[in-house]
Amino acid sequence: MFTKQSLSFAPTDGVPPQVGPFSHATRWGNLLFVTGQMPTDPATGKLVAGGIAEQTRQVLSNLAAVLASCGATLDDALMVRVYLTDFGDFDEFNKEYVSWFTQPLPSRTCVGVTGLAVNAAVEIDLIAGLPEEENV
Repeated sequence: MFTKQSLSFAPTDGVPPQVGPFSHATRWGNLLFVTGQMPTDPATGKLVAGGIAEQTRQVLSNLAAVLASCGATLDDALMVRVYLTDFGDFDEFNKEYVSWFTQPLPSRTCVGVTGLAVNAAVEIDLIAGLPEEENV
């Protein structure tokens, strides 16, 4: 039987501090539900400088840090949800996004929104399948 496990990480793990009442991730069996990450620097908690490419890079770095703390990588992502404040950024976002994955890419939804926390241009959350632990 599975039990829900809530996971939180520290900036020293490469994950920005929480800004609200939530866990960075929740594990249910071999599924990991990762909270939406913002383009914030884990060391400062501040929005990174730059445009959509730099913000996307930071968001994916933050997601990769959460996954690494759970023994996974972005290539273990099953479903990705992207929130963009400007669909004019879609092509530039995709160029950065695709460079973080090997094939096959995970399923994805991309939604346009009117605003995000910390005035971010992008936020991404995901569901990952955790690698099976080998029986010894």
